[in-house]
Amino acid sequence: MANKMDGPQPAMTIAKEARREFIIVSLLALSALIAALILRQALWSSLAAILGFVWVGLALFFRDPSRTIQREDSHYYAPADGKVVVVEQAHEPVFLQSEALRIAIFMSISDVHVNRTPGKGIVLFTHHVPGKFVQAFRPEAAHENEHNLIGVEYGRDRFLIKQIAGILARRIVCSVRPDDELNAGDRIGMIKFGSRVELFLPSDCQALVQPGDIVRAGITPVARSSDVG
Repeated sequence: MANKMDGPQPAMTIAKEARREFIIVSLLALSALIAALILRQALWSSLAAILGFVWVGLALFFRDPSRTIQREDSHYYAPADGKVVVVEQAHEPVFLQSEALRIAIFMSISDVHVNRTPGKGIVLFTHHVPGKFVQAFRPEAAHENEHNLIGVEYGRDRFLIKQIAGILARRIVCSVRPDDELNAGDRIGMIKFGSRVELFLPSDCQALVQPGDIVRAGITPVARSSDVG
């Protein structure tokens, strides 16, 4: 097994996909704080306090911690932080076009929202699908909600990552494009304010997790390839 740290960066930073919102709120909070200190009015003090709470919330929501990424070719790793809610065999009609091992992970608002690729390969396919915004833990969310698909190929194997929006998470960010080369654990985007990520693997993979397990993106192995004994 090979472990690899994320590239040189602070132990904790803000996800690049959310820096615009974070900078805007930071400037607003700083401006309100300066006005409160200068004018000494209750209105500005209240506004500064509210924006301060919003700033702390965004820092938690959009945090992107540096991680030691697992790199074992026989394993697939969690694409998201959260709780495993589904492990089953299911037909995947879009990219694999066959039976697949389906693993679904629910992301709460307290989880890290950055998504990572579960294995190495070349991106062949990305596709955004409009839809509803029902609660992500409900089974129908997988089919009815807005989602984004990322299809990756490595050798003879293919896998599909499905980023699914939820009732709060109404913006999916995909940071990869076709022909991008990925290593296990590379960042592929995020779902702002949490939601659900599903992974479709070759049907002969062995699941290493079960519903209720807590997983971390790029760290927790969720399945083992059948190509390696």
